[in-house]
Amino acid sequence: QVQLVESGGGLVQAGDSLTLSCAASGRTFSNYAMGWFRQAPGKEREFVAAISWNGLSIYYADSVKGRLTISRDNAKNTVYLQMNSLKPEDTAVYYCAADSDSPWYPSRGEGVYDYWGQGTQVTVSS
Repeated sequence: QVQLVESGGGLVQAGDSLTLSCAASGRTFSNYAMGWFRQAPGKEREFVAAISWNGLSIYYADSVKGRLTISRDNAKNTVYLQMNSLKPEDTAVYYCAADSDSPWYPSRGEGVYDYWGQGTQVTVSS
């Protein structure tokens, strides 16, 4: 019922900054909590950050806290992930996801999310 399209990935150097975007369509964007996850080759998908429907509740993985910032603009139906001080360990496919059942709760569990984007590749070289 909602379509998510990530963009903004690419190849960058360690220490660089990058902003990912996730554009949503098909449903009222403000009815969803949104999350960012990432998956490196051969690794399990891991939680990165999540934000409640109104942007008032935010949670980050410890590994990215202080470097990555999640935000949303409901008027633009878009969620962002601002990434600073990128490290090679940040290399992964980044996915955004939407949770329609608990829009007030920015969950860390991937099983909670109902819709997923196609992913965008972020590669950080040293």
